[in-house]
Amino acid sequence: MFKSGFVTIIGRPNVGKSTLMNSMIGEKISIMSNKPQTTRNKIRTVYTDDEVQIVFLDTPGIHRPKNQLGEFMNTEVDSALEEMDVLIMITDEFNKIGPGDEYIIEKIKDINSKKILIINKIDKFDKEAVIKITEEFNKFNVFDDILPISALNRIGVDSLIDLIKKYFKPGPMYFPQDYITDRPERFIVAEIIREKALMYLQDEVPHGIAIEIDEMKERKNRNLVDIRANIICEKKSHKSIVIGHNGRKIKGIGKSSRVDIEKLLGSQVNLQLWVKISPDWRDNNYLLNNFGYNKK
Repeated sequence: MFKSGFVTIIGRPNVGKSTLMNSMIGEKISIMSNKPQTTRNKIRTVYTDDEVQIVFLDTPGIHRPKNQLGEFMNTEVDSALEEMDVLIMITDEFNKIGPGDEYIIEKIKDINSKKILIINKIDKFDKEAVIKITEEFNKFNVFDDILPISALNRIGVDSLIDLIKKYFKPGPMYFPQDYITDRPERFIVAEIIREKALMYLQDEVPHGIAIEIDEMKERKNRNLVDIRANIICEKKSHKSIVIGHNGRKIKGIGKSSRVDIEKLLGSQVNLQLWVKISPDWRDNNYLLNNFGYNKK
């Protein structure tokens, strides 16, 4: 009998939540980087095979908010915890359990859903370290299963999908079989540009970056999409960093963005990037809404 259900993925910032979700659905929908707080919105993706439909909710990393954007991100996590059948907590801790993981365990321990702990990045550690940290997490007596994997190298990912199937009940196909995400192309395009900006920028600059798509339009009688986007930063000094010497940095962001966007859209892309300054936009409700960080 066909099964279906909802799975929420939570964890500290930068533990591999988006990598895991992309690996499970076989498509890159959530952007990935080694910078904390890369994921800002709750992102829904869909995995479907002959036996099951799994609706994943990727969430921002749980952290202590320092502005309204941070509060929005934690709200996205809280709302995701209200709409699931299975909860996946992911960690990459192999030495000892830190306060960030302890905080999340305290937050989820009384939730009445099946809970799976994923110990990610096992390709970087030996078996003894994996066994030791598994025993440490087992002491909390919170998780129904603990599974070591490497999301980046797809080690253990199929076992995780089988485990989720075991916990699901018979249910309908909520979305068409070829459906992958509820996010529009415009959102994914903005996220791709932000991912490339995260790749090229260092220190405090990435945290103050937002992407605004001004125009996205298919050119008549040509397999070509014109996209005009703004990279928003908070300070004049940050604008100079984003542009780089002789415009090299923004050219790099644009070039690498265009490659991924063309794969996404299946057409050529004429991408024009501009840099604008919006001081303190992360604490401005109007601008937060304008950039897609709106509490629904």
